[in-house]
Order: sequence, then structure tokens, then C-alpha cells
Amino acid sequence: MALPPSGTTDEAFLREVDEEYRRDQLIRAGRRYGVWAVAGLVAFLVAVAGWLFYDHSQRTAAEARGEEYDAALQLAAQNQVGQAQPGLDKLAQGEDGYAAMARFTQGNLLFQQGDKKGAAAKFASIVTDSKLAQPFRDLALVRQTQAEFDTINPQDVIQRLGTLANPDSPWFGTAGEMVAAAYLKSGKRGEAAKLYRQLSEAGPRVPDSIRERTAELAKTLSVTPTATTAQTQEKQAK
Repeated sequence: MALPPSGTTDEAFLREVDEEYRRDQLIRAGRRYGVWAVAGLVAFLVAVAGWLFYDHSQRTAAEARGEEYDAALQLAAQNQVGQAQPGLDKLAQGEDGYAAMARFTQGNLLFQQGDKKGAAAKFASIVTDSKLAQPFRDLALVRQTQAEFDTINPQDVIQRLGTLANPDSPWFGTAGEMVAAAYLKSGKRGEAAKLYRQLSEAGPRVPDSIRERTAELAKTLSVTPTATTAQTQEKQAK
């Protein structure tokens, strides 16, 4: 039986050795890196599952707090303020929007009951809470100033609400009206008239009731006061 040329045999043998070596390398790599690939996949799946659980928990908690807030509001609307307070107190301890709204509700109830000092303190607790969103804190500053308006210096009102008493502010109506009144109390008739006019011409961004009031005040202040009236206003400002 004729034997194949030795060169051909050697090439076939080397090819088989090379293929076996490559196969062995692949198996080794699979064993070595396959473990890490599986571990990475497991870690990814655990992370996704954790996020889904967290998201579900957050949604469930928010829904529960929403129901608690609605229940407290219903009690307050039925003049059962005493029964509403425990729920509001619990909600007020949080750091989310429901915490802010619970405190707003408590402040509004105190204001309605004539306890302006207590209402101002409740609104102030929102103003100074850096964990709450800025719109809540700005509105609380407006409400705090409303509660304290008759007991603080007009200049304090102007300084507090200066940035909110401009046409670009969502609180322009209420804040602007208070600042204009503070100008008037300070004897700054021109500044008051200008701000009242801006409010009356602000359009739908400002409630109709405020626009109507400020339009009348702007018209009245546009009349130049007599010397006697001016002297009286200066004495009142002092």
C-alpha cells in the first residue's frame, strides 16, 4: 500500500494540532470569561429588578399619601378640623409635595380661625425647608406675608416680596398687591400707582378681582394730591 508524501502528512498533522489548540483556548476562555459574563448578566437583572421594586414602592407610597391627604381635606371641609389634624401632622413630617400641602392646609386653617401668628409660623416652616421645591417655598412666603402684613414694617414687605412682585412671577397678583399697599403705607405714592397700574393691565395672569381693585386704586392715585393730603400721608408714613 502506497504511503502519502511525508509533506502532506506533516501539514495535516499540524493543522489538526492547531485546530485542537484553538478549540482548547476557546474552551478555556469560555470557562474563564463566561463566568464573568453570567455574573454581569445576573447583576444587571438584579439591578433592573431592584429599580422596578423601588419604583413600584414609591408609586404605592405616593398613592397612599395622596389618599391620606384627601381624607384629611374631606374632614376639614366638614368642619372636623380636630379629626383632620392627626393625618395632616403625619403628612407634614415628610419631604415631598404632600408634606408641603399638608402644612399649607394647616396654615390656612389657622388663618381662617383668626390665628394669624400661628398661620405665619406654619407658612414660615415651609419657606425655610430647603428640601421642598422652590415654588412651594415662594407661595409660602406670600402666605406668610399675608398673615403678618398688619404687624410688620412696610419696608419688610417690599424687601420680602420684591422678586415675586413682577409680571414674570406666578405670584404677581397677590405679591404685587401687597407690595403696592406697602409702598402706599410708606408714602411712596408714585411707586404704588405704577405697580397698581401694572397689576390692572396684567391680563388673565392676575385674578379678575385683583385687576378690578388695582384699576380703581391706580385711577385714584393718578390724581395729584392736594398739599393738605400730601402732608397727611407723610405724617401717616412716619
